[in-house]
Amino acid sequence: MKRLFAVLFLLTAFGSRAQKTISARQIQEFDSYVETVRKEWGVPGMSIAVVKDNQVILKKGYGVREIGKPEKVDTQTLFACASTTKAMTVILMGMLVDEGKVRWDDRVYKYLPELQFSDPYMTREIRVRDLLIHNTGIGSTDFFTGYMNIPVNEMLRRMIYVKPQYPVRGGFVYQNIMYSAAGRIIERITGKLWSDVIQERIFNPLGMTQTAPKRKFIKTNNVTRPHDSVNGTIQVLEYGNDSEIGSAGAVWSSADDMSKWIICMLDSSKYAGRRLVKPETWNEIFKAQNFFPASEYPTMEILKPSWMTYGLGWYQHDYKGKKLNFHTGSLSGLTAITAQLPEEKFAIYVFGNYDHAEVRHVLVYKAIDHFILGGNRDWNKEFKTLYSNLKDEQRKREHELIAKRVPDTSPSLPLAQYSGRYESPLYGEAEVNLSDKQLICNVNNVVKATVSHWHYDTFMGPYEKASDNKATARFTLNSSGKVDILFFNGMEFRKK
Repeated sequence: MKRLFAVLFLLTAFGSRAQKTISARQIQEFDSYVETVRKEWGVPGMSIAVVKDNQVILKKGYGVREIGKPEKVDTQTLFACASTTKAMTVILMGMLVDEGKVRWDDRVYKYLPELQFSDPYMTREIRVRDLLIHNTGIGSTDFFTGYMNIPVNEMLRRMIYVKPQYPVRGGFVYQNIMYSAAGRIIERITGKLWSDVIQERIFNPLGMTQTAPKRKFIKTNNVTRPHDSVNGTIQVLEYGNDSEIGSAGAVWSSADDMSKWIICMLDSSKYAGRRLVKPETWNEIFKAQNFFPASEYPTMEILKPSWMTYGLGWYQHDYKGKKLNFHTGSLSGLTAITAQLPEEKFAIYVFGNYDHAEVRHVLVYKAIDHFILGGNRDWNKEFKTLYSNLKDEQRKREHELIAKRVPDTSPSLPLAQYSGRYESPLYGEAEVNLSDKQLICNVNNVVKATVSHWHYDTFMGPYEKASDNKATARFTLNSSGKVDILFFNGMEFRKK
């Protein structure tokens, strides 16, 4: 009967503050709403948990684990938590703070001397706190996981080649590798793998028996598959490499287990008469630490909050006069979102198995309105329009790019002379081979694409793995007229 949701109780008034009663009818209405919008957004499968006042009021699976197959999603189906993992890593660090083994403002080089930056000042100045609030000055380095298959220690070693995007503590750019560095600090302090620490200190105490710190640790077949739209058709994707940056986004879990986690997060980390971190550490985690720009989430264009901040592992903004903490998670073909209204003791967690299934945002604000704050705003219509317009803008940019193509040009050299091996101390290696008047680009044996002449010395074409996007390879020549540099999707490689 896992497909059926259960109304466990009716929330009643307690204490000095009257509580809004949530009825069985409200829960049934929201349950129907979830299924309706899931279908409208074309998401094959979803799983959801909603809690109020430390109790689960709705927990259910929707749709299928894999399109074209009959297995249904239930509350034990495992999905990727992706970047909602970050809040767990912060809690682990908070435990070590409580034990006096680390301080939020300790310098990172004290624990990770191998993590060097191009600016020696950054190497000396960056603190543990900076790793957790995306303000180190280093822009996104997701190419480490998107175009390479290297261990975290090698990612950290290559950081010295990354040019700062802004001064230390001078901005906000989402940075996964810094959370991976935080995980390595936890390992150095505890003498154990991050995956073991999170299992021992969070999953076991909270009774999260189905949750795995990485996909390779999953012991059940009740696991969803990732999906994406390719040429207008929803297709099953291969799983990506199991995350080497585990502490930034590797956890897999279910609605059953995440309901336990979000209850703990609402109740100042309390569980079974104990707590994960001290009250002062809890308060520090949810204190505003940095500002994030509205461009971080397109939904902010619709929500128009008065303020937007980032705590330790949590985005924050105001909603109808209340403080809302939230975080999304996205891996190729998989999504997650969690949100909480601490003042109302209300939280929601949503999993999806479709790439950037932004219906997750619809469900967050609909749930808050429906159960807590009231209102009938049509978030589904507004967010669908928003993301439809964004897709239209992307297509417009693609058409503009096509319009800029200079016709009747030819490569500077015979195609065979573009072949060869290219290397970069930051991006690794790329190999280019000629095949039937096309160039086959292979980056680190991870990303492959077949590109054809576009104009001058620029080539474009499809990836080996199905995708609606195209790869771009641009070559430059040296003073001797020979091929010198390959720019593959903006990454610079020099010919050997």
